[in-house]
Amino acid sequence: MSGICQQRVSRRQFLRGGLALAAGAATFGPRSVLGEDREGCARWAFLSDTHIAADPDDCYRGFYPYRNLQEIMSQLACDLPEGLIITGDLARLKGQPESYTNVKTLLTPLAEKRPVYLGLGNHDSREDFYRTFGDSGSSGRAVDNKHVMVADGGPARLIVLDTLLHINKMPGMLGWLQRTWLETYLRSCDDRPTILFLHHTPKVDLLDTGRLFRIIGPMAKVKAVVYGHTHHFGFSQYQGIHLINVPAAGFNISDGHPVGWMEAKLTSGGGEFLLHAMGGNTSLNGVTTKLQWRT
Repeated sequence: MSGICQQRVSRRQFLRGGLALAAGAATFGPRSVLGEDREGCARWAFLSDTHIAADPDDCYRGFYPYRNLQEIMSQLACDLPEGLIITGDLARLKGQPESYTNVKTLLTPLAEKRPVYLGLGNHDSREDFYRTFGDSGSSGRAVDNKHVMVADGGPARLIVLDTLLHINKMPGMLGWLQRTWLETYLRSCDDRPTILFLHHTPKVDLLDTGRLFRIIGPMAKVKAVVYGHTHHFGFSQYQGIHLINVPAAGFNISDGHPVGWMEAKLTSGGGEFLLHAMGGNTSLNGVTTKLQWRT
């Protein structure tokens, strides 16, 4: 499959704090076209909790996750973003090879034209994910047994982290090795605005939230943390860092929340986040939230 970026960092790059936009056999398809446009505006699509099952006709709470992602891909095809990030829970419950095959099938048309970065959540299986999307082996990863990626988003740096701890259990964790990598990388990279992406909810079920924010709180370059997991949609702040809760694409778990995705326009000074609600509570469909980055 071309287009889906499974980008990781070698140990040598880890030690020197450098990271290429695309690396070796772990890279598929085009690179970001905005790599040099750091003063412009980059438009990205953010998704979470697609929950694609082995059976495309799987239905939960009246929602059909396969059809939802199919519709989202059709919407993106009409107005291509610079790239796509999914923050995890790609699969329905425990991750199955057939689930990831379905995800891959749905993402392929977009991935042939734009970079796609896939995070992992508590309903994913690394083994089955790697079996479908490829794995260059532990020598090509920044952190052993973690799926870490960095995207060049033009005016912003986008870092996708891995909080998968136990399959089909609620809590998540970055872990000492991943936090060490993150701190080392952030201390050595430039001051471009940086957004972190993870699956679990800070302050709720991310077990090492305190340790994470002790790292990123004093680093003004970190502007926001984007996450999913709750199947909710909303914005808050913690230690001056924006917390952005992406709605679930597969289904909601309470009627008051939308099902859909988020369109993000990122600049060096802030971001505009447009909700595309295609199911559930659609009353906020089309609402744009503007955020200014901390200094």
